[in-house]
Amino acid sequence: MATVTLKGSNQQMPLVGFGLWKIPNEKTADTVYAALKAGYRLLDGAGDYGNEKEAGEGLARAIKDGVVKREEVFVTSKLWNTFHSPEHVAQAARMQLKHWGLEYFDLFHIHFPIALKYVDPAHRYPPGWQADDGTTVELDNTPIQSTWQAMEKLHDEGLAKNIGVSNFNGSLLLDVLRYARIPPAVLQIEHHPYLVQQPLVDLAKAYGIAITAYCSFGPASWVELDMHVAVPSLLDHGDVSAIASKYGKTTAQILLRWALQRGIAVIPKSSDPGRVVSNLQSNDFSLEAADMDKLTGLDQGLRFNDPSNMSLGLSIFA
Repeated sequence: MATVTLKGSNQQMPLVGFGLWKIPNEKTADTVYAALKAGYRLLDGAGDYGNEKEAGEGLARAIKDGVVKREEVFVTSKLWNTFHSPEHVAQAARMQLKHWGLEYFDLFHIHFPIALKYVDPAHRYPPGWQADDGTTVELDNTPIQSTWQAMEKLHDEGLAKNIGVSNFNGSLLLDVLRYARIPPAVLQIEHHPYLVQQPLVDLAKAYGIAITAYCSFGPASWVELDMHVAVPSLLDHGDVSAIASKYGKTTAQILLRWALQRGIAVIPKSSDPGRVVSNLQSNDFSLEAADMDKLTGLDQGLRFNDPSNMSLGLSIFA
């Protein structure tokens, strides 16, 4: 399996992982088990997904059945916005590890560079974006530096082998690098041919920070949430379909291969057993330079995951 070596820990992170976002709780354990049995060795979760307990059950079953060993699976999770205060970072991490049934995460991200008012997990979990009224967004004034220093302590205590950031832009990434005792090992970003983010990709690579792409299929992930815009689906796009026909691959494989060939890890998810397998097989062929350029040329700077749609105070990509 193709991997990237993470700076600092020298740990190998698989370039093709399995994402857990939007997998229903009642299906998560079986889905994780099936993904591991199919050959996936990276699971990308988050406290905000609300299915980490079930994901852990699927992983535990796979370990018990001899499908995998714990050390063979790279488990990623993320710190939610309501736990940015230093006194809450370790609390959240330990709680999430308990949900997974694990002693450590291979990678633990700051999910967003946004601090929200603390919500006691006993009151509501996952807390989500809004307050109890379902409308108000309550910000907190914790600076990223304080949160990052608490993340470094997680690494020191062995709770996270690697720490990273998600949804950070270039200026915030540079800011973290100014004071980080332990630099981010990975940057996770929205990345697809409609949102290439070349300057950010170049910046991360220049500092030896690995990159993971989410939403590799563009608007496909956002239709059911009514957070997409009226653009052609990348999975049905004429240019993508033509390239897929040329190589005898699915359009999903072409989109994943495009990112992989740019040196970026991917974390697709699917409930279809055939697609689960075919997505994993996106690293066994190469796209010609002209085809890479054609896909990159679809760039519109089009972002689907933009919190500012909920509140101007969340305008992290402004």
